[in-house]
Amino acid sequence: MKLDSKIPEGPLAEKWSKHKFGVKLVNPANKRKYDIIVVGTGLAGASAAASFGELGYNVKAFCFQDSPRRAHSIAAQGGINAAKNYQNDGDSIFRLFYDTIKGGDYRSREANVYRLAEVSVNIIDQCVAQGVPFAREYGGLLANRSFGGAQVSRTFYAKGQTGQQLLLGAYSALSRQVANGKVTMHSREEMLDVVMKDGKACGIITRNLTTGKVESHSAHAVVLATGGYGNVFYLSTNAMGSNVTAAWRAHKKGALMANPCFTQIHPTCIPVSGDHQSKLTLMSESLRNDGRVWVPKENSDAEKIRKGELKPTSLPEKKRDYYLEERYPSFGNLVPRDVASRNAKYVCDEGRGVAKTGLAVYLDFADAIKRDGRDVIESKYGNLFDMYQQITGENPYETPMMIFPAVHYTMGGLWVDYNLMTNIPGLYAIGEANFSDHGANRLGASALMQGLADGYFVIPYTIGDYLAQNSYQKVSTDDEVFIEAQKSVEERINKLLSINGDKTVDDFHKALGLIMWNNCGMSRNETDLKKAKKEIQKLRMEFWENVKVIGTNDELNQSLEKANRVADFLELGELMIDDALDRSESCGGHFREESQTDEGEAKRKDDEFSYVSAWQYNGPEKPETLHKEELIFENVKLTQRSYK
Repeated sequence: MKLDSKIPEGPLAEKWSKHKFGVKLVNPANKRKYDIIVVGTGLAGASAAASFGELGYNVKAFCFQDSPRRAHSIAAQGGINAAKNYQNDGDSIFRLFYDTIKGGDYRSREANVYRLAEVSVNIIDQCVAQGVPFAREYGGLLANRSFGGAQVSRTFYAKGQTGQQLLLGAYSALSRQVANGKVTMHSREEMLDVVMKDGKACGIITRNLTTGKVESHSAHAVVLATGGYGNVFYLSTNAMGSNVTAAWRAHKKGALMANPCFTQIHPTCIPVSGDHQSKLTLMSESLRNDGRVWVPKENSDAEKIRKGELKPTSLPEKKRDYYLEERYPSFGNLVPRDVASRNAKYVCDEGRGVAKTGLAVYLDFADAIKRDGRDVIESKYGNLFDMYQQITGENPYETPMMIFPAVHYTMGGLWVDYNLMTNIPGLYAIGEANFSDHGANRLGASALMQGLADGYFVIPYTIGDYLAQNSYQKVSTDDEVFIEAQKSVEERINKLLSINGDKTVDDFHKALGLIMWNNCGMSRNETDLKKAKKEIQKLRMEFWENVKVIGTNDELNQSLEKANRVADFLELGELMIDDALDRSESCGGHFREESQTDEGEAKRKDDEFSYVSAWQYNGPEKPETLHKEELIFENVKLTQRSYK
């Protein structure tokens, strides 16, 4: 299979403008003849559906929540990047492009990343026009703050609720199109398959989560905006409903899955407190602007803190190790997420962790409060501090926060070309559901940027190029392809309900998560990966023989919902292991212990691995085929990343 990324010719800064001129257009009168399905209504999905409706297309939008406002995008805290250079500190579109390419450890396409940086400036204007209440400086101008992996302040924010405010903006645009009759909203419906005819996507199969009814929906194009698959690890900062099912079912119909092992571990999360937990809580990266990361220099002091014999506030400065500031003086506490996470793991492995479990480091605001005053810190981070105190029972104004890395985001996803279309004609993937922009590590505040860039400013242009070349005639839901797909979904549901084993779905999910975290998490090696592959295969076989799914299909049945999703996670987990085994280099969030510098940093192998790994499904119990899209760098020089 030859992968055609459809990257336009010409200078980097002109590619997107020329491409927009070169794509085929659908005239306004004809747009109402085309139907588009959008699956997922987070930032990417809601903005895309609203934009399609505004353009005149007929849109069906699907979400498994009761409202688009409950999409996981709402949980984003810290901010959204844009190359506005309002601070006059040297930012530019090219600098944002370069920081993103470098932050991703040179494992993403230049053209896609430059386009992201280019349209970032439009996103802020769009959101301000919608009434998004970004923070402002004293004079009324929009404020910025710094995030990891950058030496300029380009992050726009709304206190610690940026995702919520941006989603409400996109939701208002979506609601307008619902009221206008251009978007039909299908809430509490989960996509369980993609339908194809003559090699093209022509619709989806869904299950109503309230009634259990399985239904077919036809359209001229299908857009997946279903987020990432971090919950394959069980414990993550993702909403508990976040899953891979839509993307994975598309993969099993032929869509390639790209770089699945590229997982982001966020360095500032509230540490695990026990086996009872079902998810983890993010503490925004923005906190690293003012918080200082440290652990005791001596293991004996760390041991006393863990036992409750010593308070962190009582430990003298000379006995503290501000390890990020020491090792990376240029960036300090604002190194990229993969670097900060690995270093937290190192100091905890040395026995200097501070929680009872030994798996935590401190994020200390004492110096910032002394310098700026409590009122200033509270105005910036008040809601985050309140959330931390409610969860842990400790007051971060008086004692340092305890943080530890946790799974947060997935850079991998469905392979897409420059138009954001998968290798299946008519099937698109946007936002976190695709792989396109972040390489092996996403910089903080870039997820919101990508979601809104794809939804507002990229796919509304590129989808027309496909539709203009296709008939107005839609495939009927009475067609054999829909009947067969619906039958297949119903058979799978009945099989899950009929097993009636001894273990709950959560038992299997926890077991999978532990295998993935221990062997394919922050640090990976060949021996452990091979062991993990066998363990997952064994667990998957046991799942289909011994899972207990209670209830019936004709009702609200969360056990059945979870079973469908965990079955897909079990298959995805094995592919992630295969991808991590194949890539014997270290890059970004993928750290292979066999490939590191003398200083313990990630060591790439550019001559061997400057490619996108795109995996093709070949059927049950058959190994997947790896296709490689070579990455060509004409505008940046590949160097060993350094934040020192």
